Amino acid sequence: MPFERRNLPRRVFSYYIRVLDDTSGQPLGHLADISIGGFRLDTLQALPINRDYRLRIDLTPDIAHKSFMVFTARSKWCQVDPIDPTLFNVGFQITNMTPGDYEIFTRMFEKYGTPSPQETKRKDDYLWK
Repeated sequence: MPFERRNLPRRVFSYYIRVLDDTSGQPLGHLADISIGGFRLDTLQALPINRDYRLRIDLTPDIAHKSFMVFTARSKWCQVDPIDPTLFNVGFQITNMTPGDYEIFTRMFEKYGTPSPQETKRKDDYLWK
């Protein structure tokens, strides 16, 4: 799975799904946006960049026939949320995920990812419409 490209379409995640650190069992944050190669978490603490995390997402029956999935992702950037300075936004790149879990992740992208305004904008759209 080639995840090195950052130009994958990103979507705002419209469903609250928290992400846990599978090693400690502690909540790390919740999904804020998603692409087929990574995601952004909103977190309460700054996370170090270029660190691999073993993550767990609890799944709902409308997405999968199992209750959770575990995978590895690398933190790529971290910044203070521009709207809420008590939160941090952290970008992750998926580095290791089973093919079955990748299908589930793609299903989450399709079902709960709301296209961003840039993705839905057409050439004939104008600001004054």
